[in-house]
Amino acid sequence: GSTFQYLLVQKTGAQKNVGLIQLNRPQALNALCEGLMAELRQALEAMESDPQVGAIVLTGSQKAFAAGADIKEMQNKTFQECYNGGFLGGWDKVSVVRKPIIAAVNGYALGGGCELAMMCDIIYAGEKAQFGQPEILLGTIPGAGGTQRLTRAVGKSLAMEMVLTGDRISA
Repeated sequence: GSTFQYLLVQKTGAQKNVGLIQLNRPQALNALCEGLMAELRQALEAMESDPQVGAIVLTGSQKAFAAGADIKEMQNKTFQECYNGGFLGGWDKVSVVRKPIIAAVNGYALGGGCELAMMCDIIYAGEKAQFGQPEILLGTIPGAGGTQRLTRAVGKSLAMEMVLTGDRISA
């Protein structure tokens, strides 16, 4: 395969039938920039079309699964630019892949990172995993389906508390 700037991609397991995708932007705590998300879609499409791959594991680093959307990339965009430009378009690719996807989360899974983990079919969380939707602390709300997925995952009360306060939960 392809060489990626923001991902490490390989097939692993005794029979090389597990696709392993590791987010690899350590200097930005794996912040989800447009380039990383485009590469993730490309890697997922390749794994989905590979008959040898039976399941996919999506992971980050020990410090961060993904610390959220890349705020530096977003900060100067207006609402109209985001709306008309299809901002976050294609971010839901993980949720429509037909093969099982397992999120292996350790460290921060915040904002878009939390939403990315929740798009997976199964989440395995390490001892240092921290999940949160801190967008309220920036004056916005979760934008890639996080409010709906979080409610289904943890119930209405805890989801409301997390979204409205920016508080985190551990594994």
